[in-house]
Amino acid sequence: MNWDYSPKTQDLLARMQAFFDEHIYPNEGRYQAEMAAFRAAGNAWQTPTLIEELKPKARAAGLWNMFLPHAYKGNGGISNLDYAPLCELMGRVVWSGEIFNCSAPDTGNMETISKYGTDAQKKQWLEPLLAGEIRSAFLMTEPAVASSDATNIQCSIKREGDEYVINGRKWFSSGAGSPHCKIFIVMGKTDPEAPRHSQQSMILVPRDTKGVTVLRHQTIFGYDDAPHGHMEILLENVRVPAANILLGEGRGFEIAQGRLGPGRIHHCMRSVGAAERALEMMCDRLLARTAFGKKLSEQGVWRERIGESRCMIDQARLLTLNASRMMDLAGNKAAQTEIAMIKVVAPNVSTKIIDWAIQAHGGAGLTQDFWLAEAYAHQRTLRFADGPDEVHRNAIAKIELGKRGMKNV
Repeated sequence: MNWDYSPKTQDLLARMQAFFDEHIYPNEGRYQAEMAAFRAAGNAWQTPTLIEELKPKARAAGLWNMFLPHAYKGNGGISNLDYAPLCELMGRVVWSGEIFNCSAPDTGNMETISKYGTDAQKKQWLEPLLAGEIRSAFLMTEPAVASSDATNIQCSIKREGDEYVINGRKWFSSGAGSPHCKIFIVMGKTDPEAPRHSQQSMILVPRDTKGVTVLRHQTIFGYDDAPHGHMEILLENVRVPAANILLGEGRGFEIAQGRLGPGRIHHCMRSVGAAERALEMMCDRLLARTAFGKKLSEQGVWRERIGESRCMIDQARLLTLNASRMMDLAGNKAAQTEIAMIKVVAPNVSTKIIDWAIQAHGGAGLTQDFWLAEAYAHQRTLRFADGPDEVHRNAIAKIELGKRGMKNV
């Protein structure tokens, strides 16, 4: 199979690499300094001026809204396979996606509204999101139930006349910490008596609606992930117009499948990018340090780990590109095995290689003096995001058992 990137992707990738070299890598220290100053002042939930300075530069360079598979008023129009290597590059610097208006959960939310929203919903929310004027959050997971089985979700969405009334508690609501977050997509139950996968719906809830309370920000291995954040949110008698429902009652799982497939490609290619950078840092450190009379790079255990890292990264990349190609050619449903495989493989690969890179850096690898500890926190989180490893392995197993004739798997 020919994995040469298309001319369109090669052009975008070259321009994005140049942008990273000129604007992103040299400013990693500045980003951290701005965030440190916000924290010292007692409010980390602010957008660094660096981000706002670089957004217009990215837009002028034609590096804007590249994720959107179906063009909308001049935005997007790129295949999953074309977008995948761009995601890999963005995975090397956690905060870079926002500069190109290509960061989660906004990408998934914009794609959801683009694909399933009404013209009025698109005008009110999609267009300002595509313009980078506002941000968004996705509220699905709940603390009171095992949300790896989304049918457990208990947040209620009840129709009362021309409104829906929403009650529930959500957490790990990514993006809700941003000061520019203006809209939530909320998943909840509209009909608990309907068939299992027809009980849930998704609805648009403006961030400033009465009854919405952000209870706290949650930390991941001590990182608050500000200004993006992962928030616990209480929804108490939140009323929104009935017109805010997405696609219709009982269509929540249908929307989720349409939303999560491309998102998993994005996550996995970012994981590949993080692993690639970790390998580079590992090699640089091993070449620079001497222990027990010789360079660390000359010691057998480290050569074994470097070799294994290269094998693992290339395996994860090829699996993800293959899943991207399958989605483009046959759709998300036909590619469900490939999507599940990469969602297991890529975060596990990146977590392992980053762990080795931390080990190569010694105690320094555990500190915030290097990128590795933060990268580990992000990549370990991805073994839960968009479904835990166990759910994806189970899905793969059911498909394999079905091939051998096992029924009702």
